[in-house]
Amino acid sequence: MKKINYIIFSIFLLTAMGCSKSFLEKNPQGELVGEQLETQEGVEGFLTGAYSLLNGNVNGTFGNYGAAPSQWLLGEVTSDNAHKGSDNGDQPNMNLLERHAPTSTNDNLENVWVRCFEGILRCNNTLKFLNIVQAGDKKFQEARAIEIQAEARVLRAHYYFFLARIFKNVPLITETTTTVAVDNTPDIYPAIVNDLKFGVDNLGIVTSKDPVTRVNKVVAQAYLGKVYLYQKKYLDALPLLNAVIAARPQLETLPYTNNFDITTENGPEAIFAVQHSVGADGTGGENGNVGDILNFPYGNGLPITCCGFFQPSIDLANAFKVDAAGLPYLVAQDYRTNPYKSDFGLSDAEKKAYELDKSLRVDPRMDYTMGRRGVPFHDWGVMQGDSWIREPSNGGPFVAYKNVIDASQVSSGTGPGNTNVTGLNVNIIRLADVYLMAAECEVEAGSVPKALMLVNQVRARAAKLPAKQVGGVNVAVYQVNPYLSFPNQDYARNAVRMERRLELALEGHRFYDLVRWGIAKRTLDSYFQFEGDYFPYLKPVVMEDRDEYFPIPQNQIDRSQGILKQNSGYN
Repeated sequence: MKKINYIIFSIFLLTAMGCSKSFLEKNPQGELVGEQLETQEGVEGFLTGAYSLLNGNVNGTFGNYGAAPSQWLLGEVTSDNAHKGSDNGDQPNMNLLERHAPTSTNDNLENVWVRCFEGILRCNNTLKFLNIVQAGDKKFQEARAIEIQAEARVLRAHYYFFLARIFKNVPLITETTTTVAVDNTPDIYPAIVNDLKFGVDNLGIVTSKDPVTRVNKVVAQAYLGKVYLYQKKYLDALPLLNAVIAARPQLETLPYTNNFDITTENGPEAIFAVQHSVGADGTGGENGNVGDILNFPYGNGLPITCCGFFQPSIDLANAFKVDAAGLPYLVAQDYRTNPYKSDFGLSDAEKKAYELDKSLRVDPRMDYTMGRRGVPFHDWGVMQGDSWIREPSNGGPFVAYKNVIDASQVSSGTGPGNTNVTGLNVNIIRLADVYLMAAECEVEAGSVPKALMLVNQVRARAAKLPAKQVGGVNVAVYQVNPYLSFPNQDYARNAVRMERRLELALEGHRFYDLVRWGIAKRTLDSYFQFEGDYFPYLKPVVMEDRDEYFPIPQNQIDRSQGILKQNSGYN
């Protein structure tokens, strides 16, 4: 497996910085200071540490589910795309997130808060000690000093963006902050934008230290475009996103599956990816994809068997259906008509007699997003249904696909003794995401034909996916055709939004998209009624105004002695 250069300083950093339990501590206990860190090596070490927090994992600890870079829990399970899965008694605080009933003591929220602020602390220390070194005799070459500053600021913007999407009201802590605690009510988006602008202005297309795995100008452009999109500044976002598209090969030439394969990751489609490594780095899997450790099929004899979490929803399965023209249904009531017939809820005798409906017309991305009974699943064999699922009545009949590696890759692609800790990278931003963000900007700017072109390029690539077959026969009627036109702006808007769901499903975007579009309540209330017919625990769920964001961890409010304010609607 690949070796990640930015992990080699991990022991130094963990000794130097510790793992602060509170972002409010300016100098965490055990942090080395003075001559030991006021060197070029010390600054590079801090920057290395800032990168290492991208996977949400500190000091070899596991359980960083809320801070997982895939955002499977807070970005997907809270949406209409996925269930927590597993059984009802495992990780009960996740159940509360799925039902939009979290408390301020939910450990998953505390986890992401602490991990992101640890990353911010490391970025701030990079900048602080860079200034000290540059004021001395043994300074960096100016080009590298500016590059370090830009890398640290882009990473800091990333951590703050994650926090802002989840909590909204977040305190701004920088390298110059001197107060013990900071008010969290001012908007931090201007600071995020300023950090990303600095990256755009001062980073090159490649970074001198590592041209593949480090942030660069293209990353900064894509991220700044994304942040502008969240602010509805479409005309500001569009030139940045177009610059990223121009810098990469045509999307249609880049295989869709390369994004989810440890042998082809870090290719041209990967704009900003969290690097994971097992084996070659000598850590026993601690630098692997720990955040998704629970999210594999569950059953005896499978290549990876833990732990049955993160199960795609029945609604998502229906969303992949297409009409006779090979186009998606843009209205939920249309794709829910004649819903997908799985073996869910059937008697034992009926399940034994169940046969896959091979006449079903679907987008091929369905079978590269979820595993369903009767369909080949990677190289694991044909998905067998209940025997691959921990508790079907709790999570449904499907399993996640994109985060799972091939059986043939397990020996080299998983951590020693931890076959469910893989070396698969997680894409924070990939090229198809950029195409669809640009399409959204074009729609909102009134350039519907340009949006049509971008969406059809994404669909043209999807049409090239190989058909899944059993015995030489396709397991579905696979169709994904281009739109002939977008009749009006509203139609175009809905088409772009649906394309984001189909292309990026289970990649951590969905809930945040619903919130920024202003349709979270309408979409999820409808979803809970539909999905609740299958899962009674969802039927009573009704979205409240507060539910677009999550409660500030009470532990952090207590430590701030009341300076941090709880989000409206939460106790």
